[in-house]
Amino acid sequence: MRILVVCPHFEPDTAPTGDVMTRIVHELAARGHHLEVLTSLPWYREHRIEDGWEGRIVAREDTGWGRITRVHPFPPADKRSLWRRALSFAGFTALVTTVGLPGRRVDVVLAMSPPLTLGLAGKVLAVVRRAPLVFNIQDVFPDVAIEVGALTGRRAISAARWLEKFTYARSSAVTVLSDDLAENLRAKVEDPTRVRVIPNFVDTAAIRPGSRMTPYRRELGIGHELVVMYAGNVGFSQPLELMVDAARSMVERDDVRFVVNGGGSALEGLRRRAADLPNVVFAPYQPRERLSEVLSSADLHLVLLREGLARSSVPSKTFSILAAGRPVLASVDPGSEISRVVETAGAGVSVPPEDPTAFRAALVEMLSDREALVRFGRSGRSYVESWLSPAAVALEYERLFGELGARSR
Repeated sequence: MRILVVCPHFEPDTAPTGDVMTRIVHELAARGHHLEVLTSLPWYREHRIEDGWEGRIVAREDTGWGRITRVHPFPPADKRSLWRRALSFAGFTALVTTVGLPGRRVDVVLAMSPPLTLGLAGKVLAVVRRAPLVFNIQDVFPDVAIEVGALTGRRAISAARWLEKFTYARSSAVTVLSDDLAENLRAKVEDPTRVRVIPNFVDTAAIRPGSRMTPYRRELGIGHELVVMYAGNVGFSQPLELMVDAARSMVERDDVRFVVNGGGSALEGLRRRAADLPNVVFAPYQPRERLSEVLSSADLHLVLLREGLARSSVPSKTFSILAAGRPVLASVDPGSEISRVVETAGAGVSVPPEDPTAFRAALVEMLSDREALVRFGRSGRSYVESWLSPAAVALEYERLFGELGARSR
């Protein structure tokens, strides 16, 4: 089968969605398929083109399983500006579409969102390459942008809603990560059977429980203290003020450190909020090969989403945390996918979103019982060991591609 993949990030880029698509591509290649990947030059870690990739608009690389074509993503100078990010997405989408137009016919096009505009690129390429389009939704946009107030104005919201419905209607299938996201999308499409749930995999072979006393801790200047960590995107969807305010209330404790590992559009504001707190440590994204070590460095991980976002976003890092054998304190909508997983797995505690009182109370209680933290971590690890592996997720996509191919024939 010949498969064309259109995605915003791919190895060696460090974005979580890039890790997901990279592994799916390699698993499909291992099953004997030929793949062509259209993506961006690496830029996610520092929000600029990485060293060694500068000065190029397009870079092509032939592999044993096909070809990777990387194009300039036009990263905005101010990532907090919605309009500059929109122009960046538009430029990247136009370039990736143009570069992808020449080429042989393929059996299927797999496009990833966000950004939502890649659905348009995917559809144009699917028409030209004469193939069905599978649109993979990691987060539901524009819902997330609207909920956090990043997208405002009647015309802007109407345009985004139109683009969303237009792309869904012209996709042969739309894949999402959870039943929550599926319920959201089925209300927006004429044919709900087009919406399929294929969860992101849990790589329990690559991510394994380890000692809490890691080299990464030493790099951060942390010893045997309890470490509460938030690892991932620091954006407007994540109410990290809960963490900073909790750290402020515990500043007199010398046995607890709070670590923010990652970056994003809300990072600078968060740094300013925590500037006077000696118990809060900021660290940049680490290479993916250190993921297991970074996750193991924490005694407790935080998963935070603003109220109402659980139907639009599923933080996939939750499953990596469980694979690392670490407990979770989740501040998310009750009854949502993440809340259900944490509670069903016995992997931690879930509290209502944006509730500082409930959050602090749960945090203090969890930190007061180290043995319970270890039990939560073991239970979470046991739970995800039976989940879909990367190979199983690739097989689900392969079956879907085959179904759509047979239908089109």
